Amino acid sequence: MSNPQSGRFETRAIHAGQPHEPVTGAVMPPIFMTSTYAQKAPGVPVGDYEYSRSGNPTRTALEANLAAIESGARGLAFASGLAASHTLMARLEPGDHVVAGDDLYGGTYRIFTKVFERYGIKFTFVNSGNPEEVAAAMTDRTRYVYVETPSNPLLRLTDIAACSKIAHDHGALLAVDNTFATPYLQRPIELGADIVLHSLTKYLGGHSDLVAGALVTSTDKVADELAFHQNASGGILGPMDSFLVLRGIKTLAVRMDRHCTNAMAVAKHLEASDLVDKVHYPGLESHPSFELCKQQMRAPGGMVSFELKGGVAAGVAFATGTDIFTLAESLGGVESLVETPPSMTHASIPADVRHAAGLMDGLVRLSVGIEHEADLLSDVDLALAKVARI
Repeated sequence: MSNPQSGRFETRAIHAGQPHEPVTGAVMPPIFMTSTYAQKAPGVPVGDYEYSRSGNPTRTALEANLAAIESGARGLAFASGLAASHTLMARLEPGDHVVAGDDLYGGTYRIFTKVFERYGIKFTFVNSGNPEEVAAAMTDRTRYVYVETPSNPLLRLTDIAACSKIAHDHGALLAVDNTFATPYLQRPIELGADIVLHSLTKYLGGHSDLVAGALVTSTDKVADELAFHQNASGGILGPMDSFLVLRGIKTLAVRMDRHCTNAMAVAKHLEASDLVDKVHYPGLESHPSFELCKQQMRAPGGMVSFELKGGVAAGVAFATGTDIFTLAESLGGVESLVETPPSMTHASIPADVRHAAGLMDGLVRLSVGIEHEADLLSDVDLALAKVARI
């Protein structure tokens, strides 16, 4: 292959945006730990960079890589996923309207309702898995349809192509949070999305050692508008973390294959337990979007959530009863994590709003890692045994 950056996903993940460094031939992109760059004359930089808030070569390599693996025009890297969300919303004006899914990460709901509603942006939260509800919520001021698919934490799926048509028919853009799926399992831009958001902290970084976010756009025009706000607000990703995300992306495909295999095994194991009321995992035939998962995803992903028959007490007993699954927020690292969303990642969402969206107080969420499958299943049994004793 003459150009490995135009190859299949696994090849692009390793090579895109990362030509060998021309001075030394270094295979990995250097970490450019500099705040500023020399100029030949006032306003005439030596190269392409003037100040690292506006651009840094290591961040540029990551942004090019992100665009390549998401099939986008450009990528932008940020200090966190919420910094990316903030920049996405900063493009709007008072009176603009957003139709958003009602099953969102708690931090996303918080920044929408506690920050941007104060600036005159209006939000309508709907079941984005039902295109009719999305269409009914659209207005002449709707600028975004914003969805997570799979959603956090109920693993609901949204038909990206259907929502893209609805958004475009109303002159709006479709923004998709692709954090749970990753571009290895799902590429929203190929299905009609205009903007893809990632918490790079999760699977793309992959090792629970950084916090970062990204936006990838389908057009240069939208990228230019967002890049203005990225530079003006300054929530950019530093060179060291950019390097770490690039390193993580190189193994994304092989890690996701193991995450998915293990998650399927855990989901089936939980579904077979008499102590479990419901398992949310799009790879199970019992999931309402099982067929949609097969259509728009390569595989169902590494996240599983479930409800125990004993409610809150049972959820707490399970989450505190594991040896391998670590009780912690976040997800997407090589290690397995367990948490109770209502009291942890989604505590910023009022209880009545959570309940209306179907997020019950006893919900448990698992980020299934890449440990040995048999050990994970034994750990699930250990926690279920503690649930059985309450």
